Amino acid sequence: MDRLIVGRKLDSLRRCLARIEAKRPSNVETLENDIDLQDVLVLNLSRAVQICVDLASHLLSDLELPTPNTMGEAFDRLAQAGIIDAGLALQMKKAVGFRNIAVHAYDAINWQIVFAIATQGMQNLYRFAQVVAAHTSPA
Repeated sequence: MDRLIVGRKLDSLRRCLARIEAKRPSNVETLENDIDLQDVLVLNLSRAVQICVDLASHLLSDLELPTPNTMGEAFDRLAQAGIIDAGLALQMKKAVGFRNIAVHAYDAINWQIVFAIATQGMQNLYRFAQVVAAHTSPA
């Protein structure tokens, strides 16, 4: 496993999460009325999820497990391998669903959901980062 690549991706993930925390408003109404905040949150949430998918794929490759057919399946495979628990896999698959909407159907975004992810759902991204860091650190 290339620990340098994983380390860089984890750094990028942390920057995205820090940007979300720094810019998220205190209420959904502010988000609904500020297109700049919308762009910052959606862009960084989408990037964060994509980085998690990249990390998942990197871990699966190192474990010599079959390539997943979907981004969400990557997290199922990590759960099957015992790297993450089933609950985190489910939450990460939901994050991929959000990312897909953000990338492919931006006009369909529900700002209440974005606000909920930015305030309550980020712990799943942090948990995933912690698992990856622990799994890839030298013994």
